Amino acid sequence: MSILEVKHIEKIYEGKVTHKALDNINFTIDKGEFVGIMGPSGSGKTTLLNLIATIDKPTSGEIFINGKNPHILNRKDTALFRRHELGFVFQHFNLLDTLTVEENIVLPLTLDGESVREMDRKLKEVTKKLGIDHILKKRTFEISGGQMQRTAIARSIIHRPSLILADEPTGNLDSKAAKDVMETLTSINRDDGATALMVTHDAVSASYCHRVIFIKDGQLYNEIYRGDNRQAFFQKIIDMLALLGGDSRDLSTVRL
Repeated sequence: MSILEVKHIEKIYEGKVTHKALDNINFTIDKGEFVGIMGPSGSGKTTLLNLIATIDKPTSGEIFINGKNPHILNRKDTALFRRHELGFVFQHFNLLDTLTVEENIVLPLTLDGESVREMDRKLKEVTKKLGIDHILKKRTFEISGGQMQRTAIARSIIHRPSLILADEPTGNLDSKAAKDVMETLTSINRDDGATALMVTHDAVSASYCHRVIFIKDGQLYNEIYRGDNRQAFFQKIIDMLALLGGDSRDLSTVRL
């Protein structure tokens, strides 16, 4: 069953110079898949994520999430759709400093007016799984970057969204914290059947995905599948990035 269908998507930005950011993009993501999107800076990967996230509208084409096209909804219904169907994980965590870890995580449920008992049950379940049940009363500035990102992941999955969208989730983390976060996302995907789409420039993070879609100059360039051997997949990702000609920062020389 497809959770995400992207059909003939084009995005054109009008201005002094008209810029076609995305050109006839087509792909689907099935329930339980973990898919990466990679490409050089300016390739259109963030634009694509913003369209799927309903933050921006396509110039033409359609996007279906769980069988629904959010781009034809009014503003209020779009906001509700985003809150119920999507979970977000960002590079900069996007946590609220004024709230505790616990308050940050249950925010989506608070907005929906869920009962305190139900919130507590879901909070316990999700924070135990992510290994952050001991820091719930702390403020965000009292915890590490890795813990912040796990808090953000907890917030993104507590309402059981159809699709988790992650934008450079390891971009601000050291390699150990990055590995922890990727293993966390992998286990949620494997154990809970959560469907995830991640934009990343990091080949190590991408090697955790089932497949990686490569974009260049607003068009689909290629896609590769992991199979059983993650080390070989990592090498394929590195080779593909070299072909794409990203900047050197896109080519990490790390070994797994």
